Amino acid sequence: MSKKVVIVGGHGKVALKLTHLIAPNHDVTSIIRDTAHAPDITAASAHPLVMSVEDDSPADFAKVFAGKDVVYYTAGSGGKGGDARTEAVDYRGAVKVFDALEAVEGPKPRLILLSSIDARDASKPPPAHYNDADVKASQGLHAAIPLYMSCKYRADKDLVQRTAFKWTILRPNFYTDEPGTGKALVGRTHLDAYIPRDDVAKALALLLNRDDATSLALDLVGGDTLLEDAMDAAISKGETGLLP
Repeated sequence: MSKKVVIVGGHGKVALKLTHLIAPNHDVTSIIRDTAHAPDITAASAHPLVMSVEDDSPADFAKVFAGKDVVYYTAGSGGKGGDARTEAVDYRGAVKVFDALEAVEGPKPRLILLSSIDARDASKPPPAHYNDADVKASQGLHAAIPLYMSCKYRADKDLVQRTAFKWTILRPNFYTDEPGTGKALVGRTHLDAYIPRDDVAKALALLLNRDDATSLALDLVGGDTLLEDAMDAAISKGETGLLP
């Protein structure tokens, strides 16, 4: 069944790949902050809408979300604009969208949030399934980009306390620009395998029709299992990678 979808952060590399996957069969509105990006959105068969998670209000976004089925939040600072913009987009922008979803009158869209693997409180012990290599990788990750990881964790932590709308979090490992393989590990994973952007976009597209993934935070890394099968297994087991 065709769905009405909004993608917030629609001109990111993963978001554009996602748009190409879902727009042919769904009504997709892609929120961008620069009118110069509009041709890329229309070329992907979606409707561009210029807004900003930094400047527009939750009420502004709520008007756009009304009557929609699914909202994706894929916006990210991408390391541009320094710490202030990382905080504004990766944390406050996400929370603004959560607030907007709560403000929608009537049926509320389901949210699919693109976060990051290992987004957690690094001052606490690592997840029990981490091996020594995972712990070392985690320490390096949080030391290299501490504010980014903190913003992702705080946004995730805020979201999991929300009950007014359904949500799913996808937590991929670092991206590569290698061609997608259509294979991955999903659920509660290790940190050793990066993931092509193609496969992150495919995972996001698969989640469009997975209402049964509600309230799960799914880690996503490269692997040898067909993505559809890996997602089925993680969702059926209720695996979640997010720590309290």
